Amino acid sequence: MTKNLTVFESLIESASIVAKATGADAVIFLLDTDVRWELLSRSFSRTRVIIASHSKELLAQAAEAGLDTVHFDIHEASIQDRLTQSILDSIASEFVMAGSSVVAVYSNFDTDELDTLSVIKLNERLGRLTARDLQKLETNVPLETLKAVVDLACQIGREGREGKPVGTMFVVGDHRKVLEHSRPSGFDPVKGYTRKERNILDKGVREGIKEIAQMDGCFVVASDGTVESACRIIDTNPVDITMTTGLGSRHYYGAAISKNSKAIAIAVSETSGTVRIFQDGEIVLRIEPLQRAMKWKIGGPNWERSTDIERDGP
Repeated sequence: MTKNLTVFESLIESASIVAKATGADAVIFLLDTDVRWELLSRSFSRTRVIIASHSKELLAQAAEAGLDTVHFDIHEASIQDRLTQSILDSIASEFVMAGSSVVAVYSNFDTDELDTLSVIKLNERLGRLTARDLQKLETNVPLETLKAVVDLACQIGREGREGKPVGTMFVVGDHRKVLEHSRPSGFDPVKGYTRKERNILDKGVREGIKEIAQMDGCFVVASDGTVESACRIIDTNPVDITMTTGLGSRHYYGAAISKNSKAIAIAVSETSGTVRIFQDGEIVLRIEPLQRAMKWKIGGPNWERSTDIERDGP
């Protein structure tokens, strides 16, 4: 036990030194077990400490000690994915800002003990909106629903599915009018489920939507988060809108339905993973993915990259 505490104390001291030397705004600890909370608080009196964990019990202990907390729900994912979500959630909670830098401390080799320290510069293109960004949108859609849908769209854009990029669209709010201005593409995978079983605020529902997102069409989401219909084809009146060169039909129909209704359309580009939010026929917010999934090709792994032309489906 003494040995473990010595390693922990040494790592904390190193993190404190590195944070000061690099001017880091925060130190993020990815934890699976509890630690000496008073030591963390004492060691970083001038630097923000963020505790990230899948354990709500552990986060409650950290919060009681006066530390900021973020919860990630991908415990079985790679350390890189967990670190990515923790950083993005820290930005979403406005604990740190895009463009700053953080020191991350986590278990990379030994799952039972913290053993790795990294300095991460938070690029201005980080892919997660803050609540403040969403609050600027004049809409009747509750912030909780809007944020849940945007976060899910960002995950789809960043992760894809089974190693392949995925493009899709969510249309949120004013669902009755959206349904009138759209038609089914065929089979509706959410039909027959109760409202609770298709509410996007539920983690299990969000995971199911990631699978359905590979199918053609868009999701129609009510203001309370209920997915009213999936695999819908937008069939609305043409509108005179100006689109950025290279954007395809998905983005055009997202702009059109947001113009012809009070809904907000959230489109995920299959090519780049970029998430664009449309309101009243205009792109009001754009979010770039932090990282695309690795795709294995003959000759070795290559990271997916954006191209100048963005291909979209209907």
